[in-house]
Amino acid sequence: MRTILILIIGLCVLANLSAQDYHTRKTAPAKALKHYKKAQQYTYDKDYTKAVKFFEKAIKVTPNFIDAHLLLADSYAVLGNRDKAAAGFEKVVRFDPDYRPKIYYAWGVLERQHKNYAAAADKFERFLTYPQKSDELKQKVETLTKDCRFAAVATKNPVPFDPINMGANINSDLMEYSPSITVDGQTIIYTVRMRGQEDFYVAEKENGEWKARKELGEPINTMDNEGAQSLSADGRFLVYTACNREGDFGSCDLYFSELSDGNWTAPTNIGAPINGSDWESQPSISANADELYFTSSRSGGKGKKDIWTSRRNADDTWSEPENLGENINTPGTDISPFIHPDGRTLYFISDGHPGMGKSDIYLSRRQADGTWGKAENLGYPINTEEKEFSLIVSTDGKTAYFASDRENGLGKTDLYQFDLHADARPTPVTYAKATVFDAETKQPIRANVQLIDLITSNVHTESNTDEKGEFLVVLPSGTDFALNVNKQGYLFHSENFALKEKNTLDEPYLLKIYLQRIPETPVVTTTKPTNPSTVLPPKSKPVILRNVFFETGSAELKITSESELNRLKDLLAEHPNIHIQINGHTDNVGSDSDNLTLSENRAKAVFSYLVKTGISQTRLSTRGYGETQAIDTNDTPEGRANNRRTEFVIVK
Repeated sequence: MRTILILIIGLCVLANLSAQDYHTRKTAPAKALKHYKKAQQYTYDKDYTKAVKFFEKAIKVTPNFIDAHLLLADSYAVLGNRDKAAAGFEKVVRFDPDYRPKIYYAWGVLERQHKNYAAAADKFERFLTYPQKSDELKQKVETLTKDCRFAAVATKNPVPFDPINMGANINSDLMEYSPSITVDGQTIIYTVRMRGQEDFYVAEKENGEWKARKELGEPINTMDNEGAQSLSADGRFLVYTACNREGDFGSCDLYFSELSDGNWTAPTNIGAPINGSDWESQPSISANADELYFTSSRSGGKGKKDIWTSRRNADDTWSEPENLGENINTPGTDISPFIHPDGRTLYFISDGHPGMGKSDIYLSRRQADGTWGKAENLGYPINTEEKEFSLIVSTDGKTAYFASDRENGLGKTDLYQFDLHADARPTPVTYAKATVFDAETKQPIRANVQLIDLITSNVHTESNTDEKGEFLVVLPSGTDFALNVNKQGYLFHSENFALKEKNTLDEPYLLKIYLQRIPETPVVTTTKPTNPSTVLPPKSKPVILRNVFFETGSAELKITSESELNRLKDLLAEHPNIHIQINGHTDNVGSDSDNLTLSENRAKAVFSYLVKTGISQTRLSTRGYGETQAIDTNDTPEGRANNRRTEFVIVK
């Protein structure tokens, strides 16, 4: 019994000695200490190869010299020898797991450098179990831990990523970066850095290929730097960053220029309240040019640099910028916003959210209440352990464009494109691109264009055609839109885009619109009511009211018809000499007699609406044609929908 007790006591003593049985700098033998100090001097000189040699000599003399093991592991880590460094850290921990808590931080950094993310996170978490002398270091390690936990999962679940260089017509042996592209994908503007000078270059796509780039030229490019630009959806509004210009508000300000008659206007400082005494840069303009997102170091933010937004007022001034909030902005640096044409998906760069490396690309989606959702990392290998460049995404959400300094490039930094994986895509968006002509002369004309949300009756976008009669509007899915084109002295034209139920929008709408001149006739003075049954010869071609809707099989007007009917009312009020005939048409579903009656009743419903708004019934007549004047096939749902229409013609 005594023998067993002595053995137990001996084992306890040995266990205690094993935890503390090592030498430090204070207790190591002189010979080992001599090698140690020699090695330490080499580390001061950053000659880690020689340092390793003498640390190993110290350990050979004194195998349990804990400080020599610790610095030997550090030296191997600096030299990139992960296995020997990790083995050294492991020996130190076996000697005494609490000897130097910071060893877990160094060990975590080592594992992270070698992409052993789960192991790195474990070491960082162990380090955080000890009291921290520095809140700054604690916060840094907490961030590293989150990053490594994310990276451990992300690297095991890589997203599709196959970047393709955009070629020699876009790239060169210089630095190309910060791309902006029009909604139709036919024009790209980007920054080129040449001998310290930043200028804009532009390229056009023809037959699916990019033509050779050209310098954007004056008045935008100057002898100073221009960069970090954003192009509106139609390519006619450019906002960009310029620094240290005469009259600037701060170190870097936002400027804008507009394309007019084929030329860019003289750049104008966008002014207060967007520009201030701080740094403003990296703008992104929304598709309809009524929202501006940008990066600023101004006070009131969440971190070093934040993303802000401002709305364009009716008088073309800008509202007081608002911070996008903590789901996007962090105590770190949040920069390079890109608002997709859908108006709901924002891409940006941040070093404050959990990610792969120094800074990653994220997206946030606008919620129903207007706030921004939680940041989502685009995934590995889009994001790596290095700093990532800003990214933009095509209208259809399938293609992303970015700059990279990867080895297969033509120069220092090139532009690339790749297929964006489904989880990182924005809401489907398409666009309508049209040219407006005079119906008689067939010459392009300038006209006003309004895109109206039929659900809310609000104007979603308003613009004018350019000198070529062209316009482009973005059409996000999720609602139904009315497009109205009008010009003084002409009858208006309408289109309908039923997108509420569509989840995919692959094909754009390419239109040619011919506006009819309003016939010049004397003002009608008679008060004798027009007989609705009297058919007068039309003085205009039919104008289809594509946004007048009825309940199925009924003559009851839907509330979404009001926008179009009010536009017709305004036309009649502005031109009191016009008399119109309202025509109703149906498809061929049902009997001839039922369709004729339905078409007559629908025309009368429009008649009644206009009379209620104050239009004299003496100026209105109606006629139903049933299914007799089809303008499309009745063999498809789309064709039948086109045949079910209401229209008007000028008859007097």
